[in-house]
Amino acid sequence: MAFIQTAACLLILCSIASAQSRGDSDGSCTPTDGFGKYCPTTCGVADYLQKYKPSMDRDLDDMEYLLEEIFNLTNSAQEKVVYMKDSANLAQKSPPDIYIKKSSSMLDDILRFERSILDQEAKIYELDQMLGANEKRMLQLRQLSLQLEQKCKKPCQDTVKIEPTTGKDCQDIANKGARTSGLYFVKPLKATQQFLVYCQIDSAGSGWTVLQRRRDGRVDFSKNWIQYKEGFGYLSPDDTTEYWLGNEKMHLLSTQSSIPYILRIELTDWDGTTKHADYAMFKVGPEADMYRLTYAYYYGGDAGDSFDGFDFGDPSDKFYTSHNGMQFSTADRDNDKYQGNCAKQDGSGWWMNRCHAAHLNGKYHQGGPYTEKDAGKDGFDNGIIWATWRNRWYSMKETTMKIIPINRMSIGGGQQAGTKQFGGLGDI
Repeated sequence: MAFIQTAACLLILCSIASAQSRGDSDGSCTPTDGFGKYCPTTCGVADYLQKYKPSMDRDLDDMEYLLEEIFNLTNSAQEKVVYMKDSANLAQKSPPDIYIKKSSSMLDDILRFERSILDQEAKIYELDQMLGANEKRMLQLRQLSLQLEQKCKKPCQDTVKIEPTTGKDCQDIANKGARTSGLYFVKPLKATQQFLVYCQIDSAGSGWTVLQRRRDGRVDFSKNWIQYKEGFGYLSPDDTTEYWLGNEKMHLLSTQSSIPYILRIELTDWDGTTKHADYAMFKVGPEADMYRLTYAYYYGGDAGDSFDGFDFGDPSDKFYTSHNGMQFSTADRDNDKYQGNCAKQDGSGWWMNRCHAAHLNGKYHQGGPYTEKDAGKDGFDNGIIWATWRNRWYSMKETTMKIIPINRMSIGGGQQAGTKQFGGLGDI
C-alpha cells in the first residue's frame, strides 16, 4: 500500500462558407488603442522563469526522494523473498505436515512478491525515463533563462520613444530633416487631432507612411466596422508589430494633398522572398462612401497587379475580383458585389468585390500553403493572398501597405525600371 501511494504521488508530480457564385470561388472599438505597450516582454518572461526554476528544482528533489523510497521498498521486498525461500527450504526438510503446508503457502507468497517486484521495476524504469526528460527540460529552461537575462541587462521601459518632429505625413516630417525611422505624430490637413504613425525614412529623405503591417499572426484581423475605421493592433518603434492604422486615418492621409500618393504593397513569402506592387494616385474615400478604394493605374513592381483582378478559370473572374473602385466591407457592414457577405465568409475586412484576388487582411496561415479544410466551414480562400504572385491557396508571411507622394519615387522611393516618372511636382 505504501508503494502504491508513493507511486501515485510521483505520477501526479510528473504530469507537467448561395445562389450567386463568388468570383474567387465582436468586440467594441477603443479609439484610444494602447499603441506601443511593450513591457513586460523578455524581462517578464525572465522573471517568470526565475520564479518557475526554484519550484521545478524542489519537484525534482521530491522525485529523487520518492525514487529512493521505492528502491528501499524493493530491497525490503527482495530480502523478504530471500527469507521466505530459506524458510521454505528449511520447512521442506522437516517431517511434520504442518511445515509442508506453511511452505506451500510461503511459496505462493513468494510468487506474488516476485510479480510485485517486476511491476515495481517496470514503474521505476518509467519514472527514471520521466526524470531524465524533466532534467533535460530544466536544462533547456536554464539555457533560455540565461539568454533572456542577457537581453534584460538594460531596464525595461514603460513607454516607447516617439520622435519629436511632427508633420502632415511622413514625407513632410522627412522634409523637415528627420532621418530616423520610428514613431511620429502626424496631423493631416483636415484632421481634427494628431495621431501616431510609423514612418519609414531613408537617408535620401524619402518618408513612407505605413498603413498596415502583418508580421507573425499575433493580431486577429477579424474585426468589425468601427474597429477597422479607428484602427487596431500595436505600433512599435522597431516596426516589429502588426496593425491596421484605420480607414479614417487612411482617408485623411491620402486625400489631403494636390500631389497624389503612391501605394506600395510589399509581400514576403515563407521562403523569405520579397516582392512589391505600386499603385499611382491612391485614395481612400470618406466613410459616407464606405471608404472606397481608388487608384489611377498600376505603377509597377514584380508582384503583379492583383488589384486588377485575376482569371481563376472563368473569364468573368477577373472582372469579379478587381478591387479598384470597391467599397470597404466587414462582417457587420456588407458593401461588396456578392449576394453573400465576402468579409464574413473570409473573416476580415477588405475592399471586396465578388470577392477578391488580393486580400492582405486575411487569416494568418502558418507555413504558406493551406487547404479548404484549413479555411474553415465556408472553405473559401481566406488567407493573406496576392494571386498574381502566389496562388489563392498560399498565405503570405509578411505584408506592408505604405504611401509616399509620387514625386518622391524618382528621388529615392524605390522606382522600378520601365515605370512612369513624374518630375517638377516639387516637395510635399
